Amino acid sequence: MSESNKSGSKGGGPKGPIKDSLRPPLPKRFYENVARVPAASGNGFEIQLDGRPLRTPLKRILVIDDPAFADLVVSEWRAQSGVIDPATMPATRLANSAIDAVAGHRAAVAGEVVAYAGSDLLCYRTASPANLVAEQCRTWDPIVDAVEAAIGARFMRAEGVMHVAQPPAVAARIATALDGLSDLQLAAVQLITTLTGSTILALAYAKGLLTADAVWKAAHLDEDWQIAHWGRGEEAEARRAANERDFRAAAAALAPSH
Repeated sequence: MSESNKSGSKGGGPKGPIKDSLRPPLPKRFYENVARVPAASGNGFEIQLDGRPLRTPLKRILVIDDPAFADLVVSEWRAQSGVIDPATMPATRLANSAIDAVAGHRAAVAGEVVAYAGSDLLCYRTASPANLVAEQCRTWDPIVDAVEAAIGARFMRAEGVMHVAQPPAVAARIATALDGLSDLQLAAVQLITTLTGSTILALAYAKGLLTADAVWKAAHLDEDWQIAHWGRGEEAEARRAANERDFRAAAAALAPSH
């Protein structure tokens, strides 16, 4: 964290703000124009900065199949002012991840999503207090039921933190449900799963069973109950806002699958 010494202090210490050495300075905005153009490959769209294609951290040309999501990336680059801040560019980061981390590694990424189902938020219920138990049942049971019907497998549910293994059929049916997704959509499902703690919620959105607002609300049922009783901390609020920004980008990437 930054701190400053008083200008009248003596000694050899710094007289001005101490910069946080753990965070490198953000790069300055170096371009004027941002445009979406057909990809040179003939499939999808490139994002060009002053006529040059945008590249991923691994130097691959960023190509996006969905024009609406490509426009979202364009809007992020246009919105940068003075410096380029990746924290404010969740769609760009997700598109990069789809190309650099998902393409060519689909089995591993899908495996992570499947593994998350083994400790899915919606499958582990509290034993008390009674009003929270009732709220979990009222909100989560219909979602679990709908996803079970959609994939053709039944999830085991538990009370408390004692681990309960899911049947092999659950893993197999989740994997099948992920097969038809594009690399960008699979990256989005993985991100939603991580942010919500629930493969079930990610599948519910990917299959059009829930709106993005309903997914986000269901994922924060316990947290919102705590806030209603004891209030919200500033740090937790900032973290949740940042997570929601990433979540909304992932939801946008999955919108065409609905």
